[in-house]
Formats: sequence, C-alpha cells, structure tokens
Amino acid sequence: MFAALASQGFTKVATMKSNIDAISRTPPWPAPQYLQRGRHRVAWRDLGAASETQAECWLLLHGGPGGGCRPAMLQPFDLARQRVIAIDQRGAGASRPRGRIQANHTAALVSDMEALRQALGLQRWSLFAGSWGTVPALLYAQRYPQHVQRLVLRGAFGLTRKEIAGLLVPGMRPGKTPGEARHIWPVRASTPLPVALLHLRQVLQSETPGAASLHVAREWALREMRDAAHGLRRSLRHGQGSDVRRAWAGLMREQRRAQVELLLPRLRAGDRLLRQRYRVQAHYLAHRGFVGAGGLDAAVLAVARQGLTVDWVHGRFDAICPPANSRRWAALGRSAGAQTRLLQPACGHLAGEPAMQQALLQCVTLAQTL
Repeated sequence: MFAALASQGFTKVATMKSNIDAISRTPPWPAPQYLQRGRHRVAWRDLGAASETQAECWLLLHGGPGGGCRPAMLQPFDLARQRVIAIDQRGAGASRPRGRIQANHTAALVSDMEALRQALGLQRWSLFAGSWGTVPALLYAQRYPQHVQRLVLRGAFGLTRKEIAGLLVPGMRPGKTPGEARHIWPVRASTPLPVALLHLRQVLQSETPGAASLHVAREWALREMRDAAHGLRRSLRHGQGSDVRRAWAGLMREQRRAQVELLLPRLRAGDRLLRQRYRVQAHYLAHRGFVGAGGLDAAVLAVARQGLTVDWVHGRFDAICPPANSRRWAALGRSAGAQTRLLQPACGHLAGEPAMQQALLQCVTLAQTL
C-alpha cells in the first residue's frame, strides 16, 4: 500500500536523511504547565510552532501505563512547522501526585485530553501514540472524532492476557532475568495472572520503600529491558546496520548495570520513580486498562466509520506487544472502509530504534502532504 503512494510524494529519499539528522537534535524540553483535574494536576508541554496559527498540531501520548513523555519522543516531528502537545497522564511523568491511582482510569485520561484541547482553544489535532498510549488514543478518537485529524499508532497494545502474562509470569517469554534465578520475583510460573497482579499491586501500594517493593520495581524494569532486547537482537540477526548495533550495545550496558544493582539494599537514584511508575502500571493492568471485552475492536471500527486516517506502525520483531495486534486492527479498519495504512519495520518495540524512527518520520511527513 505504501508503494502505491510513492507517486504522490510520500517517499522523498533525497531529503529523508537530512530530515532525520535535523530532527535527531533534541530540542529544549520546557518546564511543564498544569491542568487541574480534581485532585490530579495533569502536566503538559507545548513545543514547536505554537505561535503559528496554521501549524499542524499533534497530541503526544506516552506508553506505560505510568511512563511519561520524554524529549526523544519528538524525533519524528519537524518543530519548525508542527506543534506538539506532550501530555503526562494522571500519576505519571511530571503529573502530580506522581503514582496516585485514586480517580485514575482510562475514561479519566480521555476526559483530561479533551479538557486540555478545550483549554488550548484547538478545533482539531492529530494523535501520536505508542504502546499503551494507543489505548487512550483510540478511545479518545472514538468519543471525539470531530476533534481528531488523524492517528499514528506505534506498537499497539491489545490488553490481552497473553501480553500481560508474557511480561509478568516467568516462562511465558524467551530468556529470564536474574530475579528469576534468585527467587526474588514474587510471581511463579504456576501463578494465575489475576493473583499475580493482585500481589504485585499490594507490594507496590506502600509509600515506604521496603525491600520487597524495591525488588519488584527494579525487576519489573529489567523484564521490560529483557523484552526490548529480544526485539533488538532479532533486528541484528536480520542484517540491520551499525545504528542498531549501537542501540543494542547501549541497552546491554543499561541491563548489566540494572542487574548488578538489583539486590542492593540502599536506595538508588530513580528507585522512587520506578515504584511510582509500576504502581500505576499494576493498577491499570489489573483492570485490563479499564476497557471491556471487545472495547478496542469497537473503537477501531468507530474510528474507521468516521473516516479518520490511521497509520499502524509495528515492529516485526516486537516482543512486548505482538505485531498481530496492528495487523488485525488495520485489516478490521480497512473492512469498514477506513483510510488505513500498515508499516512493519524490521525492529522491535522501542520507538528509538532506527528503523522505527524512519517509519514514524514517514508517517508524520505524509501527514503534512494530506
């Protein structure tokens, strides 16, 4: 399908490398502004061509749950011509109180997005979301299609039992972490997923950073690194270049450092943030993202019937969110008559992998020509 767009100026090989080089220079990351939402203060940042009334505006939605927006997420955008609103979801990133799970659910995230659009006086914006962020993005577009220009969805998360268990239950995915070998991870291979999630939530609820909660938060981060590394490793095996090798080496250094520090009794810089992040993540996963059975399929169909353009971008070697998620939803959207495209770059789950960066840049560049 993308080959058919070449004659429309979709692929601009002569300028692509210069665009990537320019965009890869990380822009200044401003202090957040806040939107008061009950007891939550939702952080957001306004970047790029904010002063240009005709600038294309994007809402940037991070993954997690419990993550937060970072400067590296701006790489696909041309901030000289595009405006990006980066929002940190409730309890995540710079939002306050960080780690708070009370009044924190997906419908509230969607409501926060709409309240921010109204506060900014925007008629429409496009949605750019990755991993977990694709869930609130789809639900927002389903509820407020009149305010959505288009969607770019990376590594879509399906909220399935298999995806969640693959991260948390030993033996569900290739490889193992040091915690499994030393028996500090509180979930065993035979543990039913609802029981595992309940136990992890209980361990992470305490405000006091005891040894159990520290080990859970640290190893949870290691498990995410393990699955990210699996996708990168497969990219290397399929003839990817020096950029992928550098990314792989950097991830391996980070993983080795985390392994060494896994059982340290003292608090490290960042331990508190890890505990807050995974407290929110355990809360959302235990409730399956607060999305009922068939809810995401219904959102995909509703978006398609509204005629919104959706770009599904999913790494072929993604070991965190199965590529079949995006393939199935792209096909579902096409069956309902949607303007749907599917890109499957030779990479894993991470947005920063070179092949993924190029695919995302193509989608955002295409948006400027539509």
